[in-house]
Formats: sequence, C-alpha cells, structure tokens
Amino acid sequence: MPGKQTYNDSVIQAVILAGGRGERLRPLTDNVPKPMVPIRGRPYLAYQLDELNRQGIAEVVLLTGYLGEKIEAYFGDGAAAGMRVRYSREPSPLGTGGALKLAEPLLAEDFLLIYGDSYLPIRYAEAMERLRSARSESLVVALDNSAAVVDVPNNIALGADGFVARYEKGAGAAAGLTHVEAGVLALTRRLLRRIPAGRVVSLEQELFPRLIAEHQLAAFATTQRFYDIGTPSRLKEIEAVLT
Repeated sequence: MPGKQTYNDSVIQAVILAGGRGERLRPLTDNVPKPMVPIRGRPYLAYQLDELNRQGIAEVVLLTGYLGEKIEAYFGDGAAAGMRVRYSREPSPLGTGGALKLAEPLLAEDFLLIYGDSYLPIRYAEAMERLRSARSESLVVALDNSAAVVDVPNNIALGADGFVARYEKGAGAAAGLTHVEAGVLALTRRLLRRIPAGRVVSLEQELFPRLIAEHQLAAFATTQRFYDIGTPSRLKEIEAVLT
C-alpha cells in the first residue's frame, strides 16, 4: 500500500465515486459502468474531469468498482488530459464510506468528494475554503431548493451558523427541509477514523447523523442547480447542458 500523501494547501484534490452499477440505466450499463455512459460520444465522467481541469484541479482519485477496468483503460494515468489520475477499486461494493476508507492511503489532508453521476459547476475552491474556515471534519454542498429547482426531495435543514441542523434523506416534503445535497462534499482525513476498514458504510445514512450531532457537518449553500444521470429522463436533460 502506498504511504500517506502530503500536499500544499493551495492544491485541491478531487475524489470521484465512480463505482456505480446504474441499475436504472440498464441496458446502457450492462457493459459499461454508470460514469462511462456516453453523452454526445464521450463518457459522462470525461465531462466531470473537464470541469475539474478547467478550474485548475489536476489531482484526481477515482473510486471504481463495477467494470472499473474500463474506466482505468480509458483515462489511464490522466497525463493526456494534463491531470494525475489514480485509482482505488472496490473488490465488492463497500458503500460511499467504505470506498473512501479503502482509498485512505491516496487521500490528501482535505479533499473534494464528487458523486460520479452528478454534475454541479460551482467554484470548487470556494467549498474547500468554507471547509477550512469552518474548522469542520466535513462539508456538504447544499442546493437551496425552496423553489423546487430540482425534483429531488429536500433532505437538509441549515442552522443559522451555516452548519447542517437536520438531514433526512427520503423524507419528502418534511417541514423545515429547504435544501438538498448536490452531489459534492468537502472532507478531511480526520473523518476516516470514524469508518471501520473492510465494512460497508454509508456516509449519508451512518456518518451524517453523528457529524450533525457533534457539529461537524458544515454546509456550503448554493443556488446553482445540479444535474445527474440517474435515470434515462435525467440523462436526456443533461445532454442539453453538456457541450
């Protein structure tokens, strides 16, 4: 296993959850992993990397799983795109938290975690700055969805101090939930001590409640809507956005 990595504070590392099976996109995902579903002749993941590169983020770790070898064969070490791309592949599904724990030797002291089926063109450096100024273990980018910008049920309530006060995924229109997680987190390595190695762990269901209780889940609120490729209809919608 490689040793712990160290990076200058000005460098932002992006970690992408790219191990999804994409059941709702079958048969498109019968032979390719979800992040490699083609849009305008290119894998969706390529657009995510383009956006990172555009913002000067060239240090990337891809957390792969299902058909991960196809992702590795396509992107290689990232040199062709002017990036450094490394991989951590799950031998079997470990959940969002378990996949992160497996990749721990590759992770910087703080980093972005981006869901491999979401597209959110915000300034990522601002989310990292918010994490660092909040002195928190973790941060979630939260879309203000009080005007129903997206059809995803609201699952976050924010406190006056800019930290997450409640997280209730699947709660629908529960009172007081005005925001929705937007597919981007900013995390510190300190968070990983909470995750047992080799276990299936969900960040959202298992760690978020503990972090909220300990005032360790900050928020970065945005009005920039996100897009995702989770269903055929959403895939068609994002095709109109990505060029």
